[in-house]
Formats: sequence, C-alpha cells, structure tokens
Amino acid sequence: MQLFYNPKIETELFLEKEEHTHVTRVLRKQVGDSIWIMNGTGDLFECELTQIGSKKSHVAIKSKQSFLQHNHLHIAIAPTKNNNRMEFFLEKATEIGISQVTPILCERSERKVLKAERMEKIIVSAGKQSKSFHLPVLNPIITFKELLKDNSTNKYIAHCEENGEKKNLLSYALPSTKSTLILIGPEGDFTPKEIDLAKQAGFNELSLGETRLRTETAAIVACTHYNLL
Repeated sequence: MQLFYNPKIETELFLEKEEHTHVTRVLRKQVGDSIWIMNGTGDLFECELTQIGSKKSHVAIKSKQSFLQHNHLHIAIAPTKNNNRMEFFLEKATEIGISQVTPILCERSERKVLKAERMEKIIVSAGKQSKSFHLPVLNPIITFKELLKDNSTNKYIAHCEENGEKKNLLSYALPSTKSTLILIGPEGDFTPKEIDLAKQAGFNELSLGETRLRTETAAIVACTHYNLL
C-alpha cells in the first residue's frame, strides 16, 4: 500500500506540494485512480482522484478506517550534537511506535536549536513507510526543569551513574493504557543534580543495559523495551 499524508484530509480534499508531486510525477496516477491517505492521528482514508491540477491533486473520500493507539510512550531527549543522530532516532522511534517526543535542554546539552520542520518531515516519511497511522507529536524544545512538571503516570530517568537503584524497564509492570515518560540525557549524561531533581519529582531511575549507549541508541532501546512490554 502506497500511503500519502494530509493531516486535514477531511476538510481539505486535496494533496499538494511533495505529496502532489509524488502522485502525479512519480506514480503517474490518473483521475479515477484510488489512493490511500492517512492523517497521522489514527485514520486511514481510501480516496479517488477527481482532478489533477498543476499544484494540487483533488480527491473524494470513498471510505475511512480508524485505528486505536496502543502506544503511550513519551520520550524526552536531549538533542544530539550531530543532527543526523537525532534524525535517525526520530525515524526509528516512529517505525517502532511512540506517542510523543520532547527535546530537552540539560546542563550538558551541546545543541540548543533544532530544525523542527525537517524533523516533522522525517516523522511523516517514517510513518508512511512503516504504516504507523499514529504519528508521534514533536513538542517544542523545553528546559529540563520544565519537563519535570510532566504529569505522566509512569516516569523514568535513564542514566549511567553507577550509584542509585536502577532497574531495567522490563522489570516494571507498566499499565498499557497509562502514559509513560522516559528521560534520555545528552552525550555527557545527566548531572548528579539533575538526577536528584528528577527523583524528587517522582521519576524512577532506569537502566537500559550494561553498556554505555549513545543518546540516540539509548532512546531507541527504551522504545523497544517499552513495546516489548
């Protein structure tokens, strides 16, 4: 199934820009052909091309399917110094399944500016490729202290400090319908002060294995462990 994306497809019955180009120039679809369009919030539409213009492909909705969201994982991650690594995480996390991503500024963060538009495109592309009908929400970048106010049911901070009472995520019995937040630190890890602040805010300490993982790898491992549960 070739998927297209329009978050407002029920009110804007057309495809434009890259999606329009893909329909007309790459796939060479014609008026009367059927295509599948997702809105990123769990709905899939079978549509018929009704008109092909120079900048837009107009459609009529033939049917609609809705899919429940079973994943309630929110990853808060310090952006990596190398943009490519952050983009790699977003792509793989979307494929695996995740509900939210929040970039956070920590004491040891080296990158403080993100190209949100490009990252949104990566999420959409990964969602279409993997048939992930629920695309993760990419939240604006916030500070570590602001993130600690989050009211998720299950809250964890993954870190590499040897002291503390860290448990593997697979050791927890997470309710499938409850929201889960996992904090992933920068290349230099969270500071002891940040770990203490998180614990005071109700976060449990989390281990992602015996080896020291890169930031983006740690986040992907967290997504995988959560989905196994």
